[in-house]
Amino acid sequence: MVKALLGKKVGMTQIFDEAGTLVPVTVLQVGPCSVVQVKCDEEGACRAVQIGFGQRKRKNTPKPLLGHFEKAGVEPMSILSDVEPEKDAELAAGQTLGAEVFNETPLVDVIGTSKGRGFAGVVRRHGFRGGPATHGSKTHRHAGSIGPGTDPARVIKGRRMAGHMGAERVTVRNLQVVRVDTERNLLLLKGAVPGSKGAYVLVRKVEPATAKS
Repeated sequence: MVKALLGKKVGMTQIFDEAGTLVPVTVLQVGPCSVVQVKCDEEGACRAVQIGFGQRKRKNTPKPLLGHFEKAGVEPMSILSDVEPEKDAELAAGQTLGAEVFNETPLVDVIGTSKGRGFAGVVRRHGFRGGPATHGSKTHRHAGSIGPGTDPARVIKGRRMAGHMGAERVTVRNLQVVRVDTERNLLLLKGAVPGSKGAYVLVRKVEPATAKS
């Protein structure tokens, strides 16, 4: 098996656990993922596995990439990613992986692209308090001073300012796996994950040593 799978965000809902507690969950479709390439080192040990997810039209697939898929014996796929294999895992090109990868996994990390919010001010983008709302103030949502004018007479790098918000790579760590549906390749995680409905995500197992106590 592998330590991560590609998938997409289906949406959010809520379910009751065994204790009768209402749990908000995000539903992810993880798989079916096809093994496109097994990458080995000079000694023959498997170091990485390239997996693919999602359908892609053959007419929209570049010829070099189309040949790459044909060599593995799989249909063209929308997204590819290299993932780490489990120790002593025996994998071959063309093999199909699904949600059963996470059957005995309590926690996972989810990597995705956050929703794009366009150009945003400092109040929305960074949570600034803003200026006075009354008494003639004209700086309700302004950032205020952005640096000294005499020395160094420039804006210091890293200053939080207005600008493009969202649409960036985000990793949400240590999400609890609530349920695994191997028949439909669905994974239910407690809490929210980055991205909108239909967004591609990478779901990665959390090693016991890195999990929160």
